[in-house]
Amino acid sequence: MDILGWVLVVVLFVVGMAGAIFPILPGVLAVYAAFFVYGLFFGFTEFGVWFWLLQTSVVIAILVADYVVSAWGVKKFGGTRASVIGSTIGIIVGPFVIPGIGLLAGPFIGAWIGELLTGADMKQATKAGLGALVGFLSSTIVKLILQTLMIVLFIIWIISN
Repeated sequence: MDILGWVLVVVLFVVGMAGAIFPILPGVLAVYAAFFVYGLFFGFTEFGVWFWLLQTSVVIAILVADYVVSAWGVKKFGGTRASVIGSTIGIIVGPFVIPGIGLLAGPFIGAWIGELLTGADMKQATKAGLGALVGFLSSTIVKLILQTLMIVLFIIWIISN
């Protein structure tokens, strides 16, 4: 039963890290769920209130930063709300419509189309698309770092208790 518990924890960690890159996967919520799976299999005694406060704070920070950093990229490059919405749609749809490069092309194309729909010229739409790409990549890096921190803290907490 211990092996099953650890396998599930590791699988949730892997899904969580993949979710930092592929928005269709649960990402940080999978990492967070791994802590509950560990608790169900091995007990919650290692975790105290500080563990849960710290991990929950990181989860909230990731969820907020995901949107804020992506929107910041678009806004920094002069994009409008339409390009932020288009970028978000492109992040979700891109990998399915354009397998392989859709993950990177999706936010760009979505923001680009969103900007064109507002009447922007081609230059401004392209600039907003680049901003969406920069925002997506920045957001992905932030999520990878913070989720890795969550996992490392979990391991340290388990080992030290």
